[in-house]
Amino acid sequence: MQLYFSPLSCSAATRMCFYEAGTEATYIEVDSKTKRTHDGKNYLEVHPLGLVPALRTDDGDVLTENAAILQYVAQALPHANLAPTDPRGRARLQQWLSFIGTELHRGTFSPLLDSAGTEGGRAYALAKSTPRLAYVEQHLTGREFLLERFSVADAYLVTVLGWCVATPIELKKWPALSAYFARLSERPGVAKAFAEERGMYMAELEKRKARP
Repeated sequence: MQLYFSPLSCSAATRMCFYEAGTEATYIEVDSKTKRTHDGKNYLEVHPLGLVPALRTDDGDVLTENAAILQYVAQALPHANLAPTDPRGRARLQQWLSFIGTELHRGTFSPLLDSAGTEGGRAYALAKSTPRLAYVEQHLTGREFLLERFSVADAYLVTVLGWCVATPIELKKWPALSAYFARLSERPGVAKAFAEERGMYMAELEKRKARP
């Protein structure tokens, strides 16, 4: 499988899952500004909106949307137990993937990280972050993972929580969330993905500074 990604974006969650599963994949970096891959190809020919992640499956099909890709990877790698298999468990997984994608990723962090956004928009998103994070804080109090064991939903959540450092959100205000993030960041697959993508992100920043 081929994963199109941009460093430290939500596509990092899929990389984490591949590492957690001990599975090989091909990683194709996409410049989020130019929409070009590192070998100069036009990423818009893969995904017309230029969004990551995109996953090219072994049979050549292309999947988009983070939640769909994560669930596909979990199903394709059953040995890793990255998703429940019972109906109730699958519904709970979809519940958390939907919540993280809409309420946290798009509803909270995207406005806070958007350099073209307005101050009013950022203030609104920051105000909305409090009840949303409180909801996750309550759920994780006394729990190790979102579900019964590490799942693709945890990979998505830990990726999103990593964006706190670039926003006014202080994760330390949420003890259970803060402990959860620290604990999951030490998992081998998660730690490896974060370390690699941080390095690539810093390298990309240096390249942008050098551009005329």
